[in-house]
Amino acid sequence: MISIADGSVRIQTSAEAQPATPSWLGEVALVASHLQKQGILNKICERVRFARRRFGHYDVLDFLAVLFGYAISGERTLEAFYEAVHPFASTFMALFGRASLPAASTLSRFLAALPAEPVEALRSLFLEDLLARRLSPEEHAAGLWDRQGNRWLVFDVDGTREAARQRALPQTPDRPAPQRRLRPLCAPGYTGRKRGEVVRTRTTVLQMHTHQWVASFGNPGNGQYREELRRATAAIQTYVKAHGFPAERTLLRLDGQYGTRAVVSDVGDFSYVTRGKDYSLLDRAAIQARLHLPADQQLSSAECGICRALYDCPDQHISESGPPIRIIVATHPAPARKKKRQVGLTRDGVVYELFLTHLPQSAFTASDVVSLYLHRGAFETALEDEDQEQEPDRWCSHSAWGQEAWQIVAQWTWNLRLELGHQLVPEPVRTTEFAPALPAQNEHAPTPAASTPASGYTPPATATSWKAGRFTGADFPLQPDGTLRCPASNVLVARERRRESDGSLRVVYSASIRDCRPCPLREQCQWNGSTTAKPRQVSILLHPLSVGSAALLWRDWHRRHQRHACLRLHRQHLEVQMEPTLKRTSASSAPTISRAQRAHSRLSWAERLARNARTDQAERITLTLFGIPNRLATFLGLATA
Repeated sequence: MISIADGSVRIQTSAEAQPATPSWLGEVALVASHLQKQGILNKICERVRFARRRFGHYDVLDFLAVLFGYAISGERTLEAFYEAVHPFASTFMALFGRASLPAASTLSRFLAALPAEPVEALRSLFLEDLLARRLSPEEHAAGLWDRQGNRWLVFDVDGTREAARQRALPQTPDRPAPQRRLRPLCAPGYTGRKRGEVVRTRTTVLQMHTHQWVASFGNPGNGQYREELRRATAAIQTYVKAHGFPAERTLLRLDGQYGTRAVVSDVGDFSYVTRGKDYSLLDRAAIQARLHLPADQQLSSAECGICRALYDCPDQHISESGPPIRIIVATHPAPARKKKRQVGLTRDGVVYELFLTHLPQSAFTASDVVSLYLHRGAFETALEDEDQEQEPDRWCSHSAWGQEAWQIVAQWTWNLRLELGHQLVPEPVRTTEFAPALPAQNEHAPTPAASTPASGYTPPATATSWKAGRFTGADFPLQPDGTLRCPASNVLVARERRRESDGSLRVVYSASIRDCRPCPLREQCQWNGSTTAKPRQVSILLHPLSVGSAALLWRDWHRRHQRHACLRLHRQHLEVQMEPTLKRTSASSAPTISRAQRAHSRLSWAERLARNARTDQAERITLTLFGIPNRLATFLGLATA
């Protein structure tokens, strides 16, 4: 028998317990130092105020420190977090300038009792901290550059749902009514692919170039999506105003639930792109008529193999008082095997999709608009990263405002990681060619007969008057069935399509000679009146759309590099040294109290905060963090070894 044991290796054990330092404590120290340097902890004490009985001697800052540590740790539950932090409770709270760690039950009571006012104050402070500092000196270089060379900022507004499972409870006359702990937090709603009986919806706003969270708003059930959209646009308005960026070049990519004529009016001065869900727009005469003309562009998707034909319909009024919008209809053959969840409306073997936007045709082609919307898939990966690192949708409180406070802290932690990550591994802005440049339009250059303009077409145009007192092409309106209707109510059908030398497409419509010969309007319609032997013909011209020829450029930072640089600090060694405190003498063991303390008078905000503040007589703690570059240490004002 051959033994693999090595005699030079000795394994020893000890009965003395010595807990391992949590791997995430070093990152907590960096975040706490950053919050202290930027004055965020003082602002929390001054502006986020809430007092209630049964909190002991703790203040709001103590509970928020626990939530920050919980978000940074990545522990699956609060129970696991408390188990890991308990041996180092004094060290953990000392990072935030506090003395004692609140118990888990005290934290639960605090979150359950939170009203709206301190949570909204915390939300305002979160947005204020986001706008206080630039993520990088190159932040002005991030954005979307259109085909005319203008810079845009893109924000994604979308909702995410968390489903909760509830066991069935007997409801009989001899039993009291069941009490659900998640009743004020969740409600019945759309669960999608998630298993559960009740859900909670959270609307989030993400700046897509810096990947920073801007806002989060939660509600039970399917949420109040219109109210949440108004609050999201208000937060974005504050963001662009602080950066001095024009609202008209701020693009909102909205989820399909916002694709109605009523919701579109809520975005204000912002530009937007969303998927329409009101398929009654397809029955409009102007859109039906455009669908019978050649498509503007073809858009192929390499991932799913779908080739969409795009029809651009500008200046469509979908409401009486609202501004005109641009509707893009995308069609493709229906799949032979029907999917369980199919997007769009199927008619006669063709799938129709609607896209609503306010983007100008001179800067974005139809394929650019649809590609920008389909690019929203990058937002789903950000939500996936958030679930893996922090999972803010997990239940932290059975109170709506307590859960809202936790989710604000989770998003704040994400942004702080990004900021510190840019100090750890600074990277330049990367540039992606989102769509290639278009060939420059030259009026004198002939266009091959089989080619189509890369920019699409302008709205259909007809010829002007060619003889005084005769009907022009404008007197033959385009019908929803793709035909023309003459002044005598006869039908003209398309007979020919030919490409002109300037790239225009001419569609020739012709009437029937049987309708023209007995027509009483023949003298006003045909060139030689009643002597004309041919039926009336009308041409519709589709001219190439005038669009900038520059490439569509997307400039941003990598979504994960900076955050993962902070997460890699969890693998670095951390030393914690605690110097023992000086023992108090018998003469100084009993402190002198004031008459107000003796009478248990109501405390001021400053006195409440001071009850759990760390004093000068507390033990001295020294943390040595390894793997911290001098650049980051200088940025945080930390001493280097």
